[in-house]
Amino acid sequence: MTRTFTGVDEVVGAVGTQLGETAWLEITQQQVNQFAEATGDHQWIHVDVERAATGPYGGTIAHGYLTLSLIARFGEELFSVEGVTAKLNYGVNKVRFPTPVPVGSRIRAGASIAGAQETPAGVQVSLQWVIELENSTKPACVAETVVLLVP
Repeated sequence: MTRTFTGVDEVVGAVGTQLGETAWLEITQQQVNQFAEATGDHQWIHVDVERAATGPYGGTIAHGYLTLSLIARFGEELFSVEGVTAKLNYGVNKVRFPTPVPVGSRIRAGASIAGAQETPAGVQVSLQWVIELENSTKPACVAETVVLLVP
């Protein structure tokens, strides 16, 4: 369920708040192949189904950066902010990929608002993300992202 903030001040006041979790999303070979085409990263562990079947994970795995890029999709599912002219990716402070994401598996994301800082351009909001891999004790990705909310 999407949480709607009625303005930047409400987001700032929500620092430390958990935003919840997204629905599960299956990672398909088509997504991985499209990401490989878009980025030029055609490493066999991602796109060569036959070779990857005999590899260390028993099949192809998603690119780590594909998993990270899904934060944009997950963010739309978790929260929106009214009263801003733009919500821009500002950066990433830290990213880790503790476990690979096999094609055909499902992931979901949880996020919390870690911080907020006013700048001349708007408010930079830090979000702490954990992308879970279904039936795994380790997360697929842990990241702190920064979003610029422009009034």
